[in-house]
Amino acid sequence: MIRFLLVATFVVLFLIVTIVVQLAEFIIGKFNPKLRDKSSLAIIQWAFRVVLFLSGTKLTVIGRENIPNEPVLYVGNHRSFFDIVIGYTLVPNLTGFVAKKEMEKIPLLSNWMRLVHCLFLDRKNIKEGLKTILEGIEKVKNGISIWIFPEGTRNKDSELKLMPFKEGSLKIAEKSNCPIIPVAMKGTADIFENQFPKIRKRHITVTFGRPIRIKELDKEQKKFLGAYTQNIIEEMLQNSL
Repeated sequence: MIRFLLVATFVVLFLIVTIVVQLAEFIIGKFNPKLRDKSSLAIIQWAFRVVLFLSGTKLTVIGRENIPNEPVLYVGNHRSFFDIVIGYTLVPNLTGFVAKKEMEKIPLLSNWMRLVHCLFLDRKNIKEGLKTILEGIEKVKNGISIWIFPEGTRNKDSELKLMPFKEGSLKIAEKSNCPIIPVAMKGTADIFENQFPKIRKRHITVTFGRPIRIKELDKEQKKFLGAYTQNIIEEMLQNSL
């Protein structure tokens, strides 16, 4: 429980202490959005690195060189709340995660999420979900990468067998013509979810796959892009350390 208390205390203190910082970031954004984006990402990455340190999480990262110097759609498996924490510490450029709509109601945290261009997806409302996808397309076109978990929710079953990917989630890449970067995280549920509420020291493997460029795929692969990407990630999980 000590690690849990350390992480929880840090997160609460961070959110409270940085209220003034959030205000400053909003003001900076009015005059220099690029500077605001850069500083907000740096602050969040620092905070999440502290969370990983306090939780005792060690990372082995494979294939980071596969991330091109352009906006991309990261597509990953989803097993833990720590997936977003880990992901943010590894992205080289501004990236917004697609999170569930309920997180928009969390005070202070949701403000930081907006500052780093996260999107809030209403999984129960198809019309609102479509709006979120359209927002994601616009962000990619404006140079901001997006990270999405196409399983739709955390997979609480087999780590190596993913739940079916929702095909609509890949529309961000199809409509913006950006590369898809498949991401496989192995062992993240062992940090927290598998022994809730305890946080355990764990070694996590994160693998970034080669970019998937939709124009280079054949007709069948394009038609079932979600399933195609899912198969790649499942293979990456099987082959990871």
